Amino acid sequence: MKKIKTALISVSDKKNLKPLLKVLKKNKIKIISSGGTSREIKKLKFNCIEVSKFTNSPEILDGRVKTLHPKIHAGILNKRNNKLHLKDLKINNFENIDLVVINFYPFENTLRKTTNHSKIIENIDVGGPTMVRSAAKNYKDVTVITSSDQYNELINQLNKYKGSTSLNFRERLSRVAFTETAYYDSVISDYFNKITHTNFPKKKVFHGNLIEKLRYGENPHQESGIYSKNSKMDIKQIHGKQLSYNNYNDIFAALTISKSLPKNTGTVIVKHANPCGVSIKKNHLESYKAAFACDPVSAFGGIVSCNFKISKALAIELNKLFLEVIIANNFDRNALEILKKKKNLRLIDASGYSINNIFKHVSANNEILIQSEDFKKFTTNDFKIVSKRKPSTEEMRNLIFAFNVCRYVKSNAIVLAAKGTTAGIGSGQPSRLDSCKMAIDKMKKFSNINENLVAASDAFFPFVDGIEQLVQSGIQAVIQPSGSIRDKEIIRFANQTDTVLVFSNTRHFRH
Repeated sequence: MKKIKTALISVSDKKNLKPLLKVLKKNKIKIISSGGTSREIKKLKFNCIEVSKFTNSPEILDGRVKTLHPKIHAGILNKRNNKLHLKDLKINNFENIDLVVINFYPFENTLRKTTNHSKIIENIDVGGPTMVRSAAKNYKDVTVITSSDQYNELINQLNKYKGSTSLNFRERLSRVAFTETAYYDSVISDYFNKITHTNFPKKKVFHGNLIEKLRYGENPHQESGIYSKNSKMDIKQIHGKQLSYNNYNDIFAALTISKSLPKNTGTVIVKHANPCGVSIKKNHLESYKAAFACDPVSAFGGIVSCNFKISKALAIELNKLFLEVIIANNFDRNALEILKKKKNLRLIDASGYSINNIFKHVSANNEILIQSEDFKKFTTNDFKIVSKRKPSTEEMRNLIFAFNVCRYVKSNAIVLAAKGTTAGIGSGQPSRLDSCKMAIDKMKKFSNINENLVAASDAFFPFVDGIEQLVQSGIQAVIQPSGSIRDKEIIRFANQTDTVLVFSNTRHFRH
């Protein structure tokens, strides 16, 4: 146990201070404080000594320097059982500081509120993290508190041990404190990387807040948790049982596609992070029915993501199928009433969700792969019509729709489409020819679309056999990236069969 005689309190978050101050007063613990915190303490009718009086050194540089003083840091950092340390304290007339209660300038909140660089710089805390690191390093003798969420635990310790704290408690809070300083510095580092357009710095620091420790990972024997750069996620679960790792993986895959579709339009059905049906029909009910018809077998037990608000009529239709998750830009009251009858069905409101992180991370062992996400907005300049037959306006619109969906399908990817709806999807095959066969088989098995069919490929056809297979199945227009040594053969075949062929300047693998 370590008896607390002197505490230093300097907090930006001043809520819930009163109960803590009461227990400090009860245990006759002297309080040192500065600036707004000292004013708050006095306002709450408790005594404290201002830092400038304690150090006999005024705050200078507009408050930039106030706690950066030997008397403060020697009081925190000295080893209580080290004779040389005790001697130094005695010579300099310094005293122990046994409890440090600090939280930092709200740097993240400042970033949300302003882009003014000068204001942002002034909200980088220097003194707070320095004191926290000092206290955390000397946890055998000093207690460090970095959040108002820890006040109750501290109060319980002080009450239980008559003004003292246990070593286990101090050690645990030391770990939390070092995590807080590391997190804080990582946010600042991230900010400077962004404003200097440094996407791949020599050393990369990641930060995140634990949103939830999940039941398990992809399989029950794997541990799992979900973190966010924000304190909470932009999606909100409004009904159903706890989300799993696989649910989240599918949700983000579905939202990535949904948010690439026109505003307030589009239904995406996902299974195992692959789309099995997509439609951008303007009528929402028809959109869902069309997406479902693409592959009703795979849709069973999948995830439906609607890029619009779900109505009662659509809820009735959705309720006919076993689904794990339904995502929407909100639900009307009657729709919720219907869907909530299934107690395990997860309902997600994604109306506040927007894709703004342009980098994607994949980890393997001790390594992390980072790349910019494939959020490229397609324009007519991205495509070149290379066949003699030119696409109609509707054909070109469907080709671009199919190509957009294709880039979110696991490679090798083939997407067949017509009328703003997928008609068959071939995904994740080692052979592009196999992906063609899969997409065609699904179209023949499930789809009632048999005219104006187009096809998209995420990469070029290395041989004529792939596009030949598509044309033989009724495909009238094909879009693919250019770049094969056999591009001329592909063009020749398209012209021989009066097929529209459009080349993309960009490839869109998704592994």
